[in-house]
Amino acid sequence: MSKTLKSAALMGAVAASLAASAGVVHAQAQEKCFGVSMAGQNDCAAGPGTTCAGTSKVDYQGNAWTLVEAGTCASIELPAMADGTPRMGSLMALERDIPQG
Repeated sequence: MSKTLKSAALMGAVAASLAASAGVVHAQAQEKCFGVSMAGQNDCAAGPGTTCAGTSKVDYQGNAWTLVEAGTCASIELPAMADGTPRMGSLMALERDIPQG
């Protein structure tokens, strides 16, 4: 194997290693954000009567979460509730926008 080919193979291995570790870092830089997903688009934990991902029943369901970039959840602005109350994401389950029944 030529020196050039060995160098190229080594650079490829290093690049693959860096790409793999970047994916791990990205996955660790996320957090659960409750009350921000649209109906049927949550990542998991949509409360009683639902099973997991994609099972939220209403938009912005307070007990359904979606993974977001760490540090951004509380700053996600959403449409206000019908009574004009502001609606924001939360790091803990919320009691708002829970489907009845």
